[in-house]
Formats: sequence, C-alpha cells, structure tokens
Amino acid sequence: QVQVVESGGGLVQPGGSLRLSCAASRSISSQYAMAWYRQAPGKQREMVARITYSGSTYYADSVKGRFTISRDNAKNTVYLQMNNLKPEDTAVYYCNRFPPRNDYWGQGTQVTVSS
Repeated sequence: QVQVVESGGGLVQPGGSLRLSCAASRSISSQYAMAWYRQAPGKQREMVARITYSGSTYYADSVKGRFTISRDNAKNTVYLQMNNLKPEDTAVYYCNRFPPRNDYWGQGTQVTVSS
C-alpha cells in the first residue's frame, strides 16, 4: 500500500525547534528525491527543502540556514530539523517525492509558531 505519514509537528515559541519525520512506503521513496512542502492558511503549497536519494540537498531561501533535511534510506524515512522557528513558518507540513505526485500527499503535520 502506498502511504506517507508525517509526524512531529506541534506548537512552539519563536526561536524554538521541531523535528519532523516522514515515513514513506518503499515504493514512494526508493531511489527518488524527496521533499518537504508546506501550506500556510490562504497560501499555495510551497517546497521548503528537498534531498536526492544520494543526499544532495536544496533549500528555499526562506528556510536556508535554519532547516536541515535528511533521510534514512534503510528506514524509508525523511526528516526535517527546524531551528530558530519564526511565526511565518506556521503551516501544515507535508512530504512527497520531488517533483510531487498528486496521489502521494499525506495528511500532513501542523506546525504552529506562536508566543
């Protein structure tokens, strides 16, 4: 069964940290680039970070230097370490292949940055 499950979100104060996890079935992640995306209320979904199967990474300018994407291919899991969080990082975070497939979107995990 094709499945993506995101976890690790929550409520955090500005300047805080969270670590998101994405458990993907092997058919989704194996040999493919994976990415984290986010969608804030009233805005379009955007990619924040991506990682190739071999580990090369790319970050959106808005998160560069604060977020780190990584993956454990043996576990079919992708991570997003988020540091120095800002209120504008508030969104639902999703993982998917890069480029994304419409049938691979999971439920996402809510990240709220607020004092």
